[in-house]
Amino acid sequence: MTEPQGKTLVTGATGFIGAHVARSLVKHGHKVCATYRTGSNRGLLQDLDVEWREGDLRDIQSLREALAGCTALFHCAADYRLWAPRVEEIYDTNVDGTRNILLAARTVGVSRIVYTSSVGVLGLPESGGSGNEETATSINQMIGHYKRSKFLAEEVALDASRAGMDVVIVNPSTPVGPGDIKPTPTGKMIVDFLNGRMPAYLDTGLNLVAVQDVAEGHWLAFERGVSGRRYILGGRNLTLHSILELLAEISELPAPRLRIPYTVAYGAALTSSALAKLRGLEPSISLESVRMAHHHMFFDNRRAIRELGLPQTSIRCALTDAIRWFLDQGYVEMRARASTISKALGKG
Repeated sequence: MTEPQGKTLVTGATGFIGAHVARSLVKHGHKVCATYRTGSNRGLLQDLDVEWREGDLRDIQSLREALAGCTALFHCAADYRLWAPRVEEIYDTNVDGTRNILLAARTVGVSRIVYTSSVGVLGLPESGGSGNEETATSINQMIGHYKRSKFLAEEVALDASRAGMDVVIVNPSTPVGPGDIKPTPTGKMIVDFLNGRMPAYLDTGLNLVAVQDVAEGHWLAFERGVSGRRYILGGRNLTLHSILELLAEISELPAPRLRIPYTVAYGAALTSSALAKLRGLEPSISLESVRMAHHHMFFDNRRAIRELGLPQTSIRCALTDAIRWFLDQGYVEMRARASTISKALGKG
């Protein structure tokens, strides 16, 4: 593939992955348009030469207008919440929104699309080990509404490819790095660690990847990906204990030593969820996050490395960049801890 003749639309460009995707595309010569909704924070791209276009995934007419003059689409937008007062909102954005943007893209004649899915929709081997793009799974194995909605949304993208649209699917694992503004659940874990709010940990595991590598993987999927094919944009498989040890080495803050049994964490999440439901508030301990933590979310990224040339930045570097960004943006609340982290980063 080469640089598209028209413009390139990026949905979700005000978010963590989408902002980095927009930066990668501009670097590679794309003329980028980015969608936003009224009131959304566009600060992550304030220094980048992009054309902002208002668009709402629930409004297909606004999407047609946002796609005007575009020949390429990167659909990165998603409702990434493990809890919502109205779960229908998650499906409205992730499933119906994906259907709307693909219909709009077909109408205006977009020639190639990269759809951002998630490793959360992929299967894990029953015997343990790492899942890949072909590991069998079903919607009944999806834990929680976010994963279910992304599973259904990916089916929409696959159906569009089967119907003749040029749609490449990427499945990012767990990105870390600068710009995690909300932050994501993984970013929140890092922030909690930096603020000393992680006295213990669960026996679980994640596949961490530098967010810049995920962004580059999107561009590589556009250039080299096969329509209807999935590509895991992942990095290194690590236990949570190993991740916390790395964070401790980088920040020179102590790592938690106490491991919580899964049954204790599950019981606490059940109690938290019951109390939150009575109050109509978000639970302090998400039942879905605890249920997900019961599995080591390890994945095999070799297809994306082999077929796309996915880069593999050091996870230590990615975590260092994340820590530095959170520190610079004021996420570390205690001066003494911020000072320790700053001195540790200065040594690096």
